[in-house]
Amino acid sequence: MLIDMSTSTSGAQARPTARSGRRHDDAPDTADLFARLATLECGPERDAIRDELVTVWLPMAHRIAGRFRDRGEAVEDLRQVAALGLVKAIDRFDPERGAFESYAVPTITGEVKRHFRDRMWALRVPCRVQELRNKVRLARRALTQTPGSPEPSVADIAVHTGLTEDEVSAGLEALESFSTLSLDAELSGDEEGYRLADTLGVADSSYDVVIDRESAKEGLRRLPERERAILYMRYFEDMTQSRIADRLGISQMHVSRLISRSCARVRAEALGQRGTDGRAVAA
Repeated sequence: MLIDMSTSTSGAQARPTARSGRRHDDAPDTADLFARLATLECGPERDAIRDELVTVWLPMAHRIAGRFRDRGEAVEDLRQVAALGLVKAIDRFDPERGAFESYAVPTITGEVKRHFRDRMWALRVPCRVQELRNKVRLARRALTQTPGSPEPSVADIAVHTGLTEDEVSAGLEALESFSTLSLDAELSGDEEGYRLADTLGVADSSYDVVIDRESAKEGLRRLPERERAILYMRYFEDMTQSRIADRLGISQMHVSRLISRSCARVRAEALGQRGTDGRAVAA
């Protein structure tokens, strides 16, 4: 939904109009309009009065949006969000509960804050971290207002905000993490450049092999020499059970049983499964 920033009606011209430089104590007198709006059902007349109220109060919404400039969002987009908040405030306002401005200001401000919370962060960030980010950002601005002021340290910001240095560090990290960067983003560094994804490591499957071998070493040492020789011929020399049987002068079925039993003992040894006599239990 887009709000026409240039919309005006004859009714709005008959009343004090709001300008971008208007102060809060110079708000337009729209009490009669709100009283009429509350008595009307949906229809052209109600829509006309509603549009008139939006036009008159729109400068206030723009003023509130201006408080959030320089936070990574375009001012025009913030004005649109504030205008939507204004429309919500007009639709929900009860004239019997006081001045419209007292109700509209927190409503519009909350709408803009929700926009930053829900739409601006590329990743969902806990509200506490967002609060720390805002406190740190405001503190850095306050501490560097004087020309030539050095960049404040973590300790300086902590003293200024009353936060711990760990909390300040978290806020500073959040300042640098407002948006995400595509893994396909090109990075400079040489003539051809490279992608961000090229700088990320990957899991090396060889580590699992190293762990498995180290876990099996002790169990292999405990095997009788013939069983160790059979496992070596089968898994390191890639010999078939029939060839192993021919070399050792035993049946292929016996070789199969010895391999199964030896593997079970080594596996049990690696997993720390021992019987009451201290020997590994075959699984």
